Amino acid sequence: MNTPESTDIDRLKNDAEFQENVRLLEQEMHETQSIAKGYQLLDIKLALQEDEERINELFTFIVNQAFDTLAEYLTQHKGFALSDPEEYATARAIYEHGIQRYSENDTKGAKEIFLVLYHQIDEPEVKDAMMIHACAVMEGVTFDDFIDNFADVTRLDPEDPKSVFITEFTHPNDMLLAMWAHHVEAGKNELKVLEKE
Repeated sequence: MNTPESTDIDRLKNDAEFQENVRLLEQEMHETQSIAKGYQLLDIKLALQEDEERINELFTFIVNQAFDTLAEYLTQHKGFALSDPEEYATARAIYEHGIQRYSENDTKGAKEIFLVLYHQIDEPEVKDAMMIHACAVMEGVTFDDFIDNFADVTRLDPEDPKSVFITEFTHPNDMLLAMWAHHVEAGKNELKVLEKE
């Protein structure tokens, strides 16, 4: 039996105008190397339940482009302004990659990504949250323990674009940063190499 949702998906898959718009979005994404457009396209492909290989290709483009942009910004000593859709999408891609590294127990990779995001992001709430992520990794908190006992995902606001970043915790941010002050100091020392000469 076809559900209304599967009927809508089939209709869109067979809608020539819609498919042409998707093709144009993909073309524009490649021409402009836009991570924001990559995410728009990813959302469409996921909604249309496209094959996993296509989705993985798109996610690889997003992540590779984000790290290329990060390298460029680090060289220019330029941070990410989350109010800018392209810079927000770049920070999001790097964060999601960091979360993936953390969930796969790549603690060195995860810590480095969270510290770099702390260094690059201009928004104080997200900046502090990235340091808390890094400190949790340095403290040896497992990913599952972090999600179950430190992150407060019940307060995520799906309407807030910044909700892709975990910024709400079970304890006040300043308390966590004080509790892990030695890790905060170690993290900031590691970041000194990125500061302007």
